[in-house]
Amino acid sequence: MAKDQKKQPRPKAETPKGFRDYFGADVTERKQMLDRIAEIYHRHGFEPLETSAVETVEALGKFLPDVDRPNAGVFAWQESDVPGGGSGDWLALRYDLTAPLARVAAQFRNDLPSPYRRYAMGPVWRNEKPGPGRFRQFYQCDADTVGSASVAADAEICAMLAAALEHAGIARGDYLIRINNRKVLNGILESTGVAEGKPADDVLRTIDKFDKVGEEGVRQLLTTGRKDDSGAFIEGVGLAPEQAGPVLAFLTSKGADNAATLQNLRAAVGASAAGAEGVAELAQIAQMLAAMGVGEDRAVIDPSIVRGLGYYTGPVFEAELTFEILDDKGRKRQFGSVAGGGRYDGLVERFTGQKVPATGVSIGVDRLLAALRAKGLMGGAEPGPVVVTVMDRERMADYQAMAAELRAAGIRAEVYLGNPKNFGNQLKYADKRNAPVAIIQGGDEAARGVVQVKDLVLGAKIAAEASHEEWKAQPAQTEVARADLVAEVRRILG
Repeated sequence: MAKDQKKQPRPKAETPKGFRDYFGADVTERKQMLDRIAEIYHRHGFEPLETSAVETVEALGKFLPDVDRPNAGVFAWQESDVPGGGSGDWLALRYDLTAPLARVAAQFRNDLPSPYRRYAMGPVWRNEKPGPGRFRQFYQCDADTVGSASVAADAEICAMLAAALEHAGIARGDYLIRINNRKVLNGILESTGVAEGKPADDVLRTIDKFDKVGEEGVRQLLTTGRKDDSGAFIEGVGLAPEQAGPVLAFLTSKGADNAATLQNLRAAVGASAAGAEGVAELAQIAQMLAAMGVGEDRAVIDPSIVRGLGYYTGPVFEAELTFEILDDKGRKRQFGSVAGGGRYDGLVERFTGQKVPATGVSIGVDRLLAALRAKGLMGGAEPGPVVVTVMDRERMADYQAMAAELRAAGIRAEVYLGNPKNFGNQLKYADKRNAPVAIIQGGDEAARGVVQVKDLVLGAKIAAEASHEEWKAQPAQTEVARADLVAEVRRILG
């Protein structure tokens, strides 16, 4: 090697910022949860769909949530120049599962049934600044109906979401689906003279702070402005008090039950036709949910739910977990929202030029999984495989045959494939794999036609609790005939 040639530095073995690696238990538990949810979706007649992780930037459009600039927040690159002249397409990793659905619904509209009912589960990517609990890659789980303008589709999605949460492990009483409608607010803004576009968007952004600053805080922000907790002045939207009043009436119209809430909303929208249409849709959803056995203890009309109103065109819903947990400092906390969705009738129109109604819901997979773990429903140590140890490397075929027999009986098993020289290391490996049983057969056992079966769970318990005499008795290790291997392992595993 030439003296002036520098040694190539080794790459750093580190996960890129905003990304993470998922190991055994994480992957297994997520799959178990998603399988339960998929079972409910399938039971409701929805079909699975897997779309490409990559879409054209043009197809993705400018629908990235909370970002005003087109295509901001995505991982994008341009393909090489096209032979014969011209630039290649701009491609990007999908930022959600809805934009790809819109493309599929348009591309295959002549082949798909209408309405088209699908569910999708998989990773999405957002090129955003990472932070605590905020990642650039995460999982979503969506279900959508494309091609139905009926609010029955919205009601069905809400009922299905309730069933999915319960089947995943969230008990009835530990969640609540809250339902609102963009049309109601549109009617109120129309009746008060607030124009579409930026003025209406400013109002939407302001009322989204309702849960943080309360009624009076929103009133100030809608009108002249207010000082925040730090003393800094935040400019208001500039509505007149008589314009802000109906908006606040809308936000605070939640009654003792759905009937009272709907009555309050009818009063809030006044003579607005759009507002009256929105209230009528909410009434229909409430009626259909009741018919499907989804009571107000599971799903309720709640006008204070305003997240996403800028994106959706009609009903909007959010699933909130209501049980409390203790944080790292012992303070009581609630998980809050784990799913959200609503009606988005304008997304497919981008491709076809024709109105195509659609409604759907997205579950935050990682958040729901964290909630299930907090409830103690997941997160326990996953049993590992039975480990067949190697006492004589010349007899590897015999050990592989043992593992094969166990697998054929439906028992997870593996042969130790590391260096068999140190037997203690094999048992340490079994412990690290959380193996419930270890199989041992040396030359002497093979000659006698027997195997040693070691109950590692019982062994650990004895080591921790038993006396020296009890430990010496080795009740955790039994000798059985080679032909009884499977039966003995089954006995231990229960």
